[in-house]
Amino acid sequence: MGSIDKRDRLSEEVFTYKTSKDNKVFIDWQGRQVTILSGKASEKFLKAIEGKEHKEAQLIMAKATGNFKRGNEKDN
Repeated sequence: MGSIDKRDRLSEEVFTYKTSKDNKVFIDWQGRQVTILSGKASEKFLKAIEGKEHKEAQLIMAKATGNFKRGNEKDN
């Protein structure tokens, strides 16, 4: 994973996720919701992340969110 995470950001908990009763997956980045997965996408995500260690889970969530950062994120 060295060439993927050169700045070692995945060792931090930058991504988190929650699931709803109807199997929708809400993925947050630094406490801000960035994407919602439903249907087959949420099933695929939950199957992929099941039993993964921290860094692997962070990478899966990063890939699921896609390229959401475009420079318009605001710092609080």
